Amino acid sequence: MAAPTRTPSPSAPPTTAPAPPRHSGRWIEDWRPEDPEFWEATGKRVARRNLFFSIFSEHIGFSIWSLWSVLVLFLPEPVFGIDPAGKFLLTTLPTALGAFVRLPYTFAVARFGGRNWTIVSAALLLVPTVATAIVLEPGVSYPTLLVVSCLAGVGGGNFASSMANINAFYPDRLKGWALGLNAGGGNLGVPVVQLVALLVLATAGAEHPRLILLVYIPFIVAAAVGAALLMDNLTTARNQPRAMREATRERHTWIMSFLYIGTFGSFIGFGFAFGQVLQNQFAASFATPLAAASLTWLGPLLGSLIRPLGGSLADRFGGARITCWNFVAMAVGASVVWTASQVGSLPLFVVGFVALFVLSGLGNGSTYKMIPAIFRSQALQSVAEGGDADAADRRALRMSGALIGIAGAIGAFGGVLVNLAFRQSFLTTGTGDSAYLVFIAFYVVCVAVTWVVYLRPQAPLGRV
Repeated sequence: MAAPTRTPSPSAPPTTAPAPPRHSGRWIEDWRPEDPEFWEATGKRVARRNLFFSIFSEHIGFSIWSLWSVLVLFLPEPVFGIDPAGKFLLTTLPTALGAFVRLPYTFAVARFGGRNWTIVSAALLLVPTVATAIVLEPGVSYPTLLVVSCLAGVGGGNFASSMANINAFYPDRLKGWALGLNAGGGNLGVPVVQLVALLVLATAGAEHPRLILLVYIPFIVAAAVGAALLMDNLTTARNQPRAMREATRERHTWIMSFLYIGTFGSFIGFGFAFGQVLQNQFAASFATPLAAASLTWLGPLLGSLIRPLGGSLADRFGGARITCWNFVAMAVGASVVWTASQVGSLPLFVVGFVALFVLSGLGNGSTYKMIPAIFRSQALQSVAEGGDADAADRRALRMSGALIGIAGAIGAFGGVLVNLAFRQSFLTTGTGDSAYLVFIAFYVVCVAVTWVVYLRPQAPLGRV
């Protein structure tokens, strides 16, 4: 039975004349996760090791990406001279850069290898961390803060490269679980950095935000070193150069990207904005940074922890079905938040917002399960019509990886839209009410799209 092999291999005699080695480092040439015997004997162990370190690196990336969701709480207006609209811009810029770099990060996995790019992407997190630690003090100019906050966006790219990499390691029947666990562990970086900030606020006070950054520097180094020592590259993950262009001509690319705006865009947008929304809308209850930080972590934590469950439910019942009902529940949750805002009920407001975090986490898992399922269904249809099975499987893997990158990037831009919606709503009305109504309408549209394309009786792909 075949096992994964790395090139060059000094012990295994070649059966044909060896070609000059094209790669160096930990490259696996033979990878067949859909083969049950291969998977049980060797594939599962290798995949799990790579999944663990992928999650760790992605987790740290999310923490650095969402740094400014908590750092803005350390910037009192009398000291730094930044109004609420200015603070929303400080959280919008890293969200935007994180969305932008997701496409090249996805390409990087195919070009350089998952292990190799994990080393690089983890090391890059030192740039915003060190830069912010240097400049963050009273008297720093607002443009300087905008620049260093934008740099934190590199952490958002780790998600796309990590998901594309893990997608190649796991068999189709386990992708929902693996991608959900990978993404959920990464998403946990949002509440963890908020809990670190809460600890700093409670012990050292709001005058010492640099302590948050000093906590993360050794973990960044550990992520890069761990990837170098214990992760692998897959030659089968080397997408053809035209894969991304081919994916842009696939209508499911844009449909799934739209749906992912509603799930992940909501999660990351709310994660960046929740603390500021509490401070602005319920100022009497959250007059200090410590008061706001004491609640901001709860929603992202629950949303992150439940994401693997969304993938598992999608494995069992179908991603489209779970996604559709999830958007129904998100529309209800946003309605609860709007109602709470109208009547000024803080407990109801927090319950509604936490529900939105939980539901967005579930939806993140179910939508990502839909991506490989869509192309797997296309592959099965191609084989049923007489197509080549190996070619169909290769296309499914190639297109899944490309779509994961595109959807991840576009979905992250949803976080930008959430922050801009809140910024505009507070500027014009003094509350987030207008933004909540927009969210409700958007989730209703997502319900309709999911049903029409993937659930109605005449849906061409069947169950995904």
